[in-house]
Amino acid sequence: MIRDTSAQDRPLNASQTRPQWRRWLWPAVGGAVLLAGIVFAARGWLGGTSSIDGGRLRIAEVKRGDLVRDIAADGRVIAANSPTLYAVAGGVVTLKVVAGDQVKQGQPLAEIDSPELRSKLAQEQTTLAGLEAEASRATLDASVTRANAQKALDQAEIDRQAAERNLQRYQRGFEGGAVPQVDVLEAQDNLRKTEIAVTHARKDLGLQGQGASLDARNKHLLADRQRAVVIEVKRQVDALTLRAPFDGQVGQIQAVQRSNVAINAPVLSVVDLSVFEVEIKVPESFARDLAIGMPATLTSNGAPFPGEISAVSPEVVNGEVVTRLRFSDKQPPGLRQNQRLSARITMDTRRNVLMVERGPFVEQGGGRYAYVMDGSSAIRRPVQLGVSSLSNVEVLGGLQPGDKVVVSGSDLFGEAERVSVN
Repeated sequence: MIRDTSAQDRPLNASQTRPQWRRWLWPAVGGAVLLAGIVFAARGWLGGTSSIDGGRLRIAEVKRGDLVRDIAADGRVIAANSPTLYAVAGGVVTLKVVAGDQVKQGQPLAEIDSPELRSKLAQEQTTLAGLEAEASRATLDASVTRANAQKALDQAEIDRQAAERNLQRYQRGFEGGAVPQVDVLEAQDNLRKTEIAVTHARKDLGLQGQGASLDARNKHLLADRQRAVVIEVKRQVDALTLRAPFDGQVGQIQAVQRSNVAINAPVLSVVDLSVFEVEIKVPESFARDLAIGMPATLTSNGAPFPGEISAVSPEVVNGEVVTRLRFSDKQPPGLRQNQRLSARITMDTRRNVLMVERGPFVEQGGGRYAYVMDGSSAIRRPVQLGVSSLSNVEVLGGLQPGDKVVVSGSDLFGEAERVSVN
């Protein structure tokens, strides 16, 4: 009997009877998902050299508007005129006021007892008296010298006239035969001698007069010089009494009552309460744009007061420049020293310019580059920036209205050309 193949047959379930393509469906789906992930990762890698969290960035939009270049700062009120009085000589100081006293112009504030200076004044005055006496004596001697010279000239004139009469008498006698010719010749010689004497006497009068005048002038110049010395020493003695230079208030007193102060040592200060200024500190980057007379607005108790820059310090301290503002019209009532006021300096206003919010990107790369958002990526783009204010910076080229610029946090990009922002 021939055996069949029934022993080799086995039953199949429903899953084994499915089509062949269904077996590979789920592995194919998994592979597609894996491939999509790889593509997404590759796209992210190609879209930027690095990935930065967007929460660490500050992004601003480029727009048009009016760019107002101004500086806002808090300042303190100081007296525009508050000189310090110094000791002109060493000595014992006697104070006549205390800090805070109201004083009037010319009022004595302190006195310095300087015996050396007062003794010097007495010595110089004595020297002046001696020189003035010598000058007076020289003037008198000049008058006597001129009188004697004039006397000699007058005597020579008289001798010449007498010799001229003798010659005339001898000539008439010679013509009448009563006088020999030799007497006439002798009379002529005497006349010539007297004429020579008159000429020399006249010259002596001029020379002796000039010499006497020069001597007297020198004596007077010495006396005038000494008089100037006395005036100066007297001024120093008068300055031993320190007086108020104007109506005001006594400020700080640096000397102690009845103490010995050295020459040029500070004694006290006087504050002029009628004129105040406001002192502010301006960042060094703005200081070069400041100029004396530039308008400003000072705010006291919510009320604005017009002002202007009165001084800009040439020295930079801790990246700041001290600037003084004065009130151009009237100042607020009741101002006190060191009182705090708000100040705003308007440097320039530019109408309808392209601008963007100011941020650290202005200083990074010298302001020549900026990162502009392109979807989820930040692209490094060359830009040209202009003037800046405290809040905005002018855009001259490289950006268009509506562009979004990374104004803060771009230092994290490491100068990459493209950065992915999450």
